[in-house]
Amino acid sequence: MPPLGSRNVAPEVFALLKQVSTATLSSQLHKRGFRQLVMGGVLPLRPDLRLAGRAFTLRYIPAREDLEHSAEFDNRTNKQRLAVEQVGPGDVLVIDARGDTRAGTLGNILATRIARRGAAGIVTDGAFRDSPAIRAIDLPTYAGGAHPNISFTVHHPIDINVPIACGGVAVLPGDVIVGDAEAVIVIPSAIAEDVARDAYAQERREAFILAKVAGGSSIVGVYPPDEQTLREYDAWRDKATS
Repeated sequence: MPPLGSRNVAPEVFALLKQVSTATLSSQLHKRGFRQLVMGGVLPLRPDLRLAGRAFTLRYIPAREDLEHSAEFDNRTNKQRLAVEQVGPGDVLVIDARGDTRAGTLGNILATRIARRGAAGIVTDGAFRDSPAIRAIDLPTYAGGAHPNISFTVHHPIDINVPIACGGVAVLPGDVIVGDAEAVIVIPSAIAEDVARDAYAQERREAFILAKVAGGSSIVGVYPPDEQTLREYDAWRDKATS
């Protein structure tokens, strides 16, 4: 059985999503009635990299002394370590840290392993430790902060691939996660293809509108476009693709 919320998303859809901004995607989701899908307080370590992939989730709860038996992590049982070894190509490890940045959710060695497994990126509403070293990895990474404390001082990993909250947004396993230099946004996989295609079309149209405004045009009748501007755009688009 596929993970809750998941639907197959074609590679060309992810390629489109890497070309459009989270602002445009937010507009397209608003049109479809979704207004709570932009993560709050989650920022890129590498604004130059674009993120698009499937959510693979990890949930932390607050640490408690009887849950943390040792400072050593058992790779066979620790849910954080199991997640690192299960995340796969095209996946985004999305970590629910309850917005608590008093300790890292993971560090650069685990981030390197995740990158080597072909993952698309890592997103947490908690902190990273070793964040300067993580920034050097060629992997899109987003976090709520940075902190040198090891994870078990504040966090206990409890679940893998269950519905979580990250940055105030509900994330289901298999959701589409997109990030750019501004934000991270969650797209339900069932509508990802339509959102991606409409967002791409919107950005092409807005590039034409921007050129008109930059050239001195008033926004009246241009932004939003009236029928005359839309006819001009259609002619421009047809010429550009012919």
